[in-house]
Amino acid sequence: MIEILLILFAPILGGLVYGFERVVRARMQNRQGPPLLQPFYDMYKLIDKQSFIVNPYHSILGVMHFLTLWAVVAFVILGGNLLYIVFLHLLSVIFIILAGFSVNSIYSHIGSNRELLATLAYEPVLVMLSVGFFMLNGSFDISVIREHTSSIFPLFLLFLAFLLVIPIKLKKSPFDASEAHQEIVGGVEIEFSGVFFEFIYMAKWLEYVFIYLLLLLFAGNNIILGAGLAVAVFFLVNLVDNSTARVKMVHLVKIVLGIGVTLGMLNLLGLGYV
Repeated sequence: MIEILLILFAPILGGLVYGFERVVRARMQNRQGPPLLQPFYDMYKLIDKQSFIVNPYHSILGVMHFLTLWAVVAFVILGGNLLYIVFLHLLSVIFIILAGFSVNSIYSHIGSNRELLATLAYEPVLVMLSVGFFMLNGSFDISVIREHTSSIFPLFLLFLAFLLVIPIKLKKSPFDASEAHQEIVGGVEIEFSGVFFEFIYMAKWLEYVFIYLLLLLFAGNNIILGAGLAVAVFFLVNLVDNSTARVKMVHLVKIVLGIGVTLGMLNLLGLGYV
């Protein structure tokens, strides 16, 4: 019953995390900032906005992006197969990339190109993370992974690699080049409006839930460690976001593939010899 409620209210939970993050970022920048519930106020305002449909494929792909992400979060909460979940998450990203390519906007195309490059950079890390948990626990099932003790030390290098993935997925500096509001006007989001933009907006909230649920896997059955990791990573990501400049797309790919994949491979090789 608790799992079903968490799945149903996952977008709301993600919205609260996103709203709290905006409050924290404002305090870090020494400004008042928006209220905690500002993301939900934004959603309410979008209801009154006219929905302009560029083409039906664009709108359908945007909705499918949201629904697939919701299914991803559901499978994580229910303790499904981690490797399947990673590939299903990739499918959700492909939907939004195809949506960007389905319109004639140059900004949308640039956003899709950058999103595709970012995906090629971080996806190997997520796959290696799944393999690492399998080698350590003997199963890809999240329900089994949660029953074991903390994986933070035996998978420490993969944990560091995962830290590189988090700002990419949450569109934070220095790895927010796929969105880059100042450069490409929001990237793949540019042609969405009204209720269809609400689906894209809520999909961002679900990304928060997905990323932090993956982070909690490193804590295993240690609830206190899981809470500590979530809080520490939350403030670390926002601190880095507020103190660093965006890197170019080519640098993002080189850093994540060069450092992240190397750390992951070293960790897997180390597990293989243990």
